Amino acid sequence: MTAIVVPFRGPDGKRRLGPAGDEARAALALAMLADVLAACAAVGRTVVVTGDDSARTVAVELGVAALDDPGGGQGSAVAHALALVPVAPALVVNADVPCVVPDDLRALEAAIPAGGLALAEAADGTTNALGLADPRLFRPLYGAGSADRFRALGRAVTVDVPSLAEDVDTLDDLRRLDARVGPRTQMALAMAGLVPAT
Repeated sequence: MTAIVVPFRGPDGKRRLGPAGDEARAALALAMLADVLAACAAVGRTVVVTGDDSARTVAVELGVAALDDPGGGQGSAVAHALALVPVAPALVVNADVPCVVPDDLRALEAAIPAGGLALAEAADGTTNALGLADPRLFRPLYGAGSADRFRALGRAVTVDVPSLAEDVDTLDDLRRLDARVGPRTQMALAMAGLVPAT
């Protein structure tokens, strides 16, 4: 069975969702996480790595395992989880791709080359999702330009799955994605009075 790791820093990782207030920003971050976890749980054994208590509660509600974030950033969190759930193949999916559905994750998995990795690149050159033929292939290469660094590992392919490429950093991103975001994100937007512009 496929293992799926979802790192979640917490609402503080989504400061650019302003001008939404702190409460709305936290609700949106958790709603996006919930939509991602729901899609992941339909595809494989999913674990969220986080230091956030609210995220752990979301994971429990969705029947997803939660691991404590060891600190040191996204790369350390992912490496920690992959070491504890050594199942091949393995997917790593960011918590801010709220349009993702199970078939998108299956497409990522299907694209993994033998002995290599598949990646979904964001518009800014960062990496939103990885598919690893073996979890031991992972290297903590996140940050600006990370997609190129992951490709440089060799035997790497880039997948064209729009919902994995379209991450959310700002309210404008949410408005652009409109009704394509998952149901929990749509509800959080409505409850915050931030329903995407039509």
